Amino acid sequence: MTLFKTALRGLAATAILAGTTVAGLAQDVTLKMHYFLPEQAIVPKMALKVWSDKVEAESNGRIKIQHFPSMQLGGTPPQLAEQVVDGVADIVWTLPGYTPGRFPSSEVFELPFIASDPEATSQAFYEYAEENMLETELAGMHLLAAWVHGPGVIHSKEPIQTIEDLNGVKLRAPTRVTNEYFGELGATPIGMPVPAVPEALSKGVIDATVLPWEVTTSLKIAELVNNHTEFPDATLYVATMIFAMNEAKYESLPDDLKKVIDDNSGLAFSAFAGNVMAQGDEIGRKMAVDHGNNIIQLSPEQVEAWKAAGAPVEENWIAEMDGKGMDGAAMVQQARDLIAKYTK
Repeated sequence: MTLFKTALRGLAATAILAGTTVAGLAQDVTLKMHYFLPEQAIVPKMALKVWSDKVEAESNGRIKIQHFPSMQLGGTPPQLAEQVVDGVADIVWTLPGYTPGRFPSSEVFELPFIASDPEATSQAFYEYAEENMLETELAGMHLLAAWVHGPGVIHSKEPIQTIEDLNGVKLRAPTRVTNEYFGELGATPIGMPVPAVPEALSKGVIDATVLPWEVTTSLKIAELVNNHTEFPDATLYVATMIFAMNEAKYESLPDDLKKVIDDNSGLAFSAFAGNVMAQGDEIGRKMAVDHGNNIIQLSPEQVEAWKAAGAPVEENWIAEMDGKGMDGAAMVQQARDLIAKYTK
């Protein structure tokens, strides 16, 4: 919360300065920012808008950022990554998991029970992406930030407490890795972008979904299901997210405007965005409690059973990366080391 308040105070001060010293200065560049959630959702409102407002203010109005929420520039969420490379959008916020196989390196953070809290894991993911992905999976993009959401929670129509309770459950999972994990546990995984989840739940296309609490707020999940399964002191899974700019567009900026972008991006903003998502988790959970829903908290012994069931998924992933000429075991170790580095 401190980082968030500090950002807002800095924004207000800079905006006042800009308004008094450079009023009327023409904009040098307009950037189109595209993302899949509505603008009132927590990340667009509390992270993306804070970022764009600060960039606009600190550029003294020379950068203008237009927001296009809910895929208003066209296409579907899985197309966001290519849209920023192709220049359809100048900036995007997206999930690598929406395009299975496109960002294999990022999947290491999505393995079952590998993550810690979202702020620390976001910092770990950003450093990992800088070291491993810039010249390969992120080619054509200028990485602004990389983060993860808070611990995944199972939201279901019927209570899910044991692994056996998943048998035959039609469950939406967000990524290739999480689909494999829940398939191993007996569920019938159904992949879809997050905006499609409410309709799928209401029409019975799926019986359950796994999401962090934060995402449930804009989707009104607490009104569509009655049960929520938590894994106290453990992180069932996280999904990775990238915030990126078209590389050519970034390079076309004058150095002083590049500096404005750089000063508001990187490791610090990745941590900030992860922390925003953690704050959103508190809001989403309270909505479910206020709705009178059933919150199931697994015991440490029960969590251990779910962890054991996830071990083969990690082993399979390592073998798959090895088959691609990547050192899967080293990737897992690096991710664990970086998470430990930033976990307080």
